Amino acid sequence: MKADRVFDQISAYIPEKRFYKEKFKDAASSVIPIACIVVVLCALLVPLESGLMLTFLVGAALLVLGMTLFTIGAQMSVSKMGEYVGAYIPKTRKLAIVICMSFLLGLIITVSEPDLMVLAELIPSIPSPVLIISVGCGVGVFLAAALLRMLFGIPLSRMLCVLYALLFVLAFFTPAQFLSIAFDSGGVTTGPMTVPFIMSLGLGICAIRSDRHAEDDSFGLVALCSVGPIISVLILGMIYSPSGGEDILPPSAVSENTRQVTMLFAAGMPAHAKEIGIALLPLALFMLVFNIIVLHLGRRSLGRIVTGLVYTCVGLILFLTGANIGFMPIGRELGTRLADPSLRILIIPIGMVMGYFTVKAEPAVYVLNKQVEEITNGNISANAMGTALSVGVAVSVGLSMVRVLTGINILVFVLPGYFAAILLSFFVPKLYTAIAFDSGGVASGPMTAAFIVPFAQGACLASGGNMLTDAFGVVALVAMTPLITVQMMGLVSVIKDKRAARRRAILEYEFDNMDDDAIILI
Repeated sequence: MKADRVFDQISAYIPEKRFYKEKFKDAASSVIPIACIVVVLCALLVPLESGLMLTFLVGAALLVLGMTLFTIGAQMSVSKMGEYVGAYIPKTRKLAIVICMSFLLGLIITVSEPDLMVLAELIPSIPSPVLIISVGCGVGVFLAAALLRMLFGIPLSRMLCVLYALLFVLAFFTPAQFLSIAFDSGGVTTGPMTVPFIMSLGLGICAIRSDRHAEDDSFGLVALCSVGPIISVLILGMIYSPSGGEDILPPSAVSENTRQVTMLFAAGMPAHAKEIGIALLPLALFMLVFNIIVLHLGRRSLGRIVTGLVYTCVGLILFLTGANIGFMPIGRELGTRLADPSLRILIIPIGMVMGYFTVKAEPAVYVLNKQVEEITNGNISANAMGTALSVGVAVSVGLSMVRVLTGINILVFVLPGYFAAILLSFFVPKLYTAIAFDSGGVASGPMTAAFIVPFAQGACLASGGNMLTDAFGVVALVAMTPLITVQMMGLVSVIKDKRAARRRAILEYEFDNMDDDAIILI
């Protein structure tokens, strides 16, 4: 009896079996297409060492397992925290508390973002802590601004116009080697840790509001939190001098047999475990203090959040280990081999195919698509969102490969791109604008940082380009194109609605002018 009671208590904190199957299926369907593309490329065009391929396949398996555990944990813990904090913030009635709490949460959640960690490791000229803290401060400041926008009902499009104008003014005063990194930083900060938390935070605030704009305002937080890191890193570029290493990449470890592959992952996992533990500790401490002072959750609710944090931690460790050890080396090697003059013509279409499927592997994309479908009652389906994002990312990776091969300045693409996105915001429903700018941040996650960025780095160095100015910027373009594709989807919706309204008006006019005998016959 006592053993049964203990088992029941433990099982209350553990998700049902079907939940594991669902998340595992989502993770596998995300990673398998990329793995298949790599296998086909290596079989037909770019033969690679068997040890490198084995390392990649083990990394892919760890990615699937890590993504499964992470998405379960994020739903149990991070999303719940966001909802609790979001429901509490409007009740405080004190702007100072709202601003301080928002800044602290933005900083804490960003420090634990896996794709930011991946990007920071790929930039040899800037110490990782300097970049991560700078980006975290940018997210904190703009999370506070986003919450104040929601509380005071400031239009998102107006705020974005001002912020992007400021951003591009700063860009002209920032050294060239910081431009691509700054725009990339805006993309990677809104990943699988930040998005569930921030979107749940917005939903928690909007649940208390009952006005007609609450649904529109539930999106847009991710958009503003993507702008903050770009501005903070641009400012960092004005005051910080990078310490060389612009064209130096860490050598990839090559394994010759299964034992060496096992030892490679076993040696790398403790470092990632320490990294993730340090990153998640502030979040866990914040939730503990917040619960003691404000929430006073019951043992079961608190136990599920703690269990979720454990799942999140283990999932992130497996994910980062698989990404850094399994995906980065093969991505870099494929980029290097495809930049060969005999294959260079293929690098753009191959990059576009990779981009199309890579965005499907982003954990935060799944969270956003489902949330959009629920909020809009199915008017914007998860499948339609997924297609719009995949097409946008495919185009952006293709443009990135053009930059890698030609060295075109990133401003040539982002200036007209963001101008078009902001211009569209005045012609589409507010909800589409908010979703589009959120999508830009969500589409550029850890899979992009772990696979597409190394792919661009390898191609850039093999073709004799500058890594800091040409290879980086991939994430920035990935974050930009969904702003246009999703709003174009909204524009099509507006045109269809106008045509339907015009047809209804014509039918009503014809009906009003019909003879009584004709009406009786009808």
